[in-house]
Amino acid sequence: MRLLHTSDWHIGRSLHGSDLLAEQEEVLGRLAEVVVAESVDVVVVAGDIYDRAVPSADATAVLDRVLMRLRSAGAAVVLTPGNHDSARRLAFGAGLMARSGVHVRAVTPELDEPVLLSDEHGDVAVYGLPYLEPEIARHELGLADARSHEAVLAAAMDRVRADLFLRPGVRSVVLAHAFVGGGVPSDSERDICVGGVDLVPAAVFDGVDYVALGHLHRPQTLSDRVRYSGSPLAYSFGEAGQVKQAWLVELDGAGLAGVRAVPLPTPRQLTVLRGELADLLADPALEAMEDDFVSARLTDPVRPVDPMRQLQGRFPHCVHLEWTGSGAPADGRSYTERLSGRSDLEVAGEFVQHVRGLAATPGESELLGRALAAAAREDALL
Repeated sequence: MRLLHTSDWHIGRSLHGSDLLAEQEEVLGRLAEVVVAESVDVVVVAGDIYDRAVPSADATAVLDRVLMRLRSAGAAVVLTPGNHDSARRLAFGAGLMARSGVHVRAVTPELDEPVLLSDEHGDVAVYGLPYLEPEIARHELGLADARSHEAVLAAAMDRVRADLFLRPGVRSVVLAHAFVGGGVPSDSERDICVGGVDLVPAAVFDGVDYVALGHLHRPQTLSDRVRYSGSPLAYSFGEAGQVKQAWLVELDGAGLAGVRAVPLPTPRQLTVLRGELADLLADPALEAMEDDFVSARLTDPVRPVDPMRQLQGRFPHCVHLEWTGSGAPADGRSYTERLSGRSDLEVAGEFVQHVRGLAATPGESELLGRALAAAAREDALL
């Protein structure tokens, strides 16, 4: 049996305010081509199907079309919610969808009830563990003293192993959404750890043939049988240059037979550009980046006027801008220390200096003084 391990689709996510639905549908739709080319039997999605608990109508429409393409290509689908999803909303219609080959495993008390799939060697039990928020899951699983993600996941896996014990010879796959020890985070995940207490050791998942992890957006191998597929798209500029992929997992009669990476397309690259504004606008070597999502780090000594508009004239998908020039002041003092002994006009003037790297002109200082005086008079009347 061949499984395609994916996770963290985050349908509906934006990049610095730029909508990504078209790019998401393009990449996720291409999974159907992988299904055909690699004779994939089942696609698994280990959490964070959507980017928010209440997805937009457009996001749900994208998921509907993607699932239809995967089923038309011949693969069953097993998915489970992550920390971004609403498990209850995602589970709506799960019974009906299961009849069509799309299996949503989102009910915590039923996490030890697998999706059973068959090949020439017998059955494969696919267990979907929804994201287990400790304070909620401990009540749903009857664990009064469980306070960490490790504790509730360990209890969940005990249930999985107990069910497997009653299925001798059955091969097993577990989907889980968690921060597992040894994994390296990216800039784009929502933190599910508080002081490290929700870091889960990989040993929690002992006893199954393959563990398809979700949550971390970088593809990673924790062991031959415990892996993160990562997200299908880059969702932060910290992921610029990463090759996105899915894992193609093969099970034979004895269990895990092999795993290999299947690269995914990148509809629009993420590029970080550094330099002075005039150089970025004129450099012919940057022509290949003009259709990329761009983050510009400007090094001009003085903050340029309206730099985003100018950049978007050449790079229409420039979505992020920082000014890191020599005029950008570095001040290690606290806010209180910086205000101590200063008049309102001095504070306003310092703000102008901070924002653009140049002191206010005498005319600007006069305008600021008149505005502050008018505000003071108005405040006195209240």
